[in-house]
Amino acid sequence: MLYQMYEVQKAWLAGASAAASIGAEWLTNPRNPLGYTGFGPAISSAMEVFSHAAAPRGKPAFGIHSVQRGGKSYDVIEADVLHRPFGNLKRFTHAGLPNNAPRLLIVAPMSGHYATLLRGTVERMLENAEVYITDWADAKLVPLSEGSFDLDDYIDYIISFLEHIGPGANVMAVCQPSVPAFAATAIMNEDRHPCRPATLTMMGGPIDTREAPTEVNDMATTRPLAWFRQNLIQTVPVQYPGSGRRVYPGFLQLAGFMSMNLGNHMMSHYAMFKHLVVGDGESAEATKIFYDEYLAVCDMTAEFYLQTVNAVFKEFLLPRGLLTHRGRTVDTGAVTDTAILCIEGERDDISGVGQTRAALDITPNLPDARKQYHLAMGVGHYGIFNGSKWRSHIAPIAERWIADHARGRLYAVA
Repeated sequence: MLYQMYEVQKAWLAGASAAASIGAEWLTNPRNPLGYTGFGPAISSAMEVFSHAAAPRGKPAFGIHSVQRGGKSYDVIEADVLHRPFGNLKRFTHAGLPNNAPRLLIVAPMSGHYATLLRGTVERMLENAEVYITDWADAKLVPLSEGSFDLDDYIDYIISFLEHIGPGANVMAVCQPSVPAFAATAIMNEDRHPCRPATLTMMGGPIDTREAPTEVNDMATTRPLAWFRQNLIQTVPVQYPGSGRRVYPGFLQLAGFMSMNLGNHMMSHYAMFKHLVVGDGESAEATKIFYDEYLAVCDMTAEFYLQTVNAVFKEFLLPRGLLTHRGRTVDTGAVTDTAILCIEGERDDISGVGQTRAALDITPNLPDARKQYHLAMGVGHYGIFNGSKWRSHIAPIAERWIADHARGRLYAVA
């Protein structure tokens, strides 16, 4: 019922958004004398802010058309290279890359937002690497005939994507996928899989949420799993291809995240309003671009969400050595040659400081020379993988780590 109510509200807001947009354009028309009055710009700006906030949003495009390397601009080639029901493997490359450029698989979160949330991550790493990314599907668009998708399937997808890319690839996991990416790495190391990653970079990931628990972690530990199942899981309505599928809707995930920083979001929109009033379209546009991405959400399958909540945030199975994949215990001690880099943000309010670093403590058989930790000072959760500090300071650290631990320098044979 909640999902249906949301769809009704979304339809109403879409109409209100369109009306507000028309009203804003009417007030700013040079031929309209009201636009020259004292209240005209204020009213039109308020209507534009409302129109933007209430507008319906679909899946955004990556829109990375060119990249700078060595002082030259190169056109970016984007392509889906592997199609799967619950997510495709997307590749980005350009003619400016050398033949021996590293291949990097970026594992995007399946946490309510599309993979395009990592647009800035892809764009920066693309300067010096051939980049692949997991382009997860919106669960409400996947028919029930395609079956289920849980944490085990997530790990299988990562392994299959690495097999497609081939030996010597590198992995970068941002936030939530740090756990399945780490698990896939451990499994492939134990199997001496020829396509096991040369390096694994985890950024702001919940490897051990017992360390510096945040509000997100507290919510998981203070409520029984049944509460999540009863209050957050909904059924996809009939108008979508995935009709009947049980999901954790993206709009509920978004509501949870926004409620954590509601004051900041309100002030951001108020600042956008003031920019529009004084005619500072450039500053207002920057805010619009951010929220175009932030407000675009997708659903995840109920089985994946509930299994992740239980395994990662309630039972802490991976750091306790109890996580299983297809009935097999995931042994992090089996990681012996995949170099691991853990990056955290000092001001991260989603994955607390120490949660990602814990990966270095549960890989006792990995030499210290193949472990590194970096704490980004003054950086919040999203600043770890996007923004100026990511581009100028954090990304170079990841690039050096990948370059210094290329597969050929670690071992000659699988």
